[in-house]
Amino acid sequence: MVFYFLDFFPYNKETVDQATIDQLDDPLYQNQILPDELSSKLENGEEVTIYFYSPTCIYCQKTTPILVPITDDLGVNMKKLNLLEFPAEWDTYDIEGTPTLVHFDGGEEAARITGAQPKEKFEDFFNTNVLHEKWPSSIYSDGHFLLT
Repeated sequence: MVFYFLDFFPYNKETVDQATIDQLDDPLYQNQILPDELSSKLENGEEVTIYFYSPTCIYCQKTTPILVPITDDLGVNMKKLNLLEFPAEWDTYDIEGTPTLVHFDGGEEAARITGAQPKEKFEDFFNTNVLHEKWPSSIYSDGHFLLT
């Protein structure tokens, strides 16, 4: 375990796993949220999208480079919660596996997607549940509506 000065460390902990340290400067793993901050947002009924992941999860390592650019392109403020550092949150949010993406609305879970998924499934998740578009992106072809 490595010690960091708390002023320079986003996890607000004295020690963290080496896998977490390895991701500290990675742009894909910024925008972290701490458990207390998430709890506060939910108690206040805020709308928030959380990516529950572990730095040691091979599926997360494959999913994150797909997911983060989607959120950037769509303008979604997706927060990330590192379950390796905060293992109690597995039970708090009924996380059965990683990666897990959960959208909360009004302080309650509104939508969830678990596991590595194709890019289109994540796009549909954000468009339907976060951006509240009426039609999932899978019904578009070359930017036009497909009417059935």
